[in-house]
Amino acid sequence: MIKIIAMIMLIGGAVALVMGVLGVFGSIGLMLNPWALSILGFVFFIAGISMLKYRKDTDEVQMQSQN
Repeated sequence: MIKIIAMIMLIGGAVALVMGVLGVFGSIGLMLNPWALSILGFVFFIAGISMLKYRKDTDEVQMQSQN
């Protein structure tokens, strides 16, 4: 379950980061502030990567506790 949430955060953060950077440089018109979108995208991208690297999945934790 944690890996699924991490992948969603990773992909969503990457999309928000790309759209925010394109909005900052004027290539794309957004209805949101492009700086806020790029900062949030960066935060979600880093959080998704760190969750994938350092968190054990809940299924793995349950299997280890049963052994």
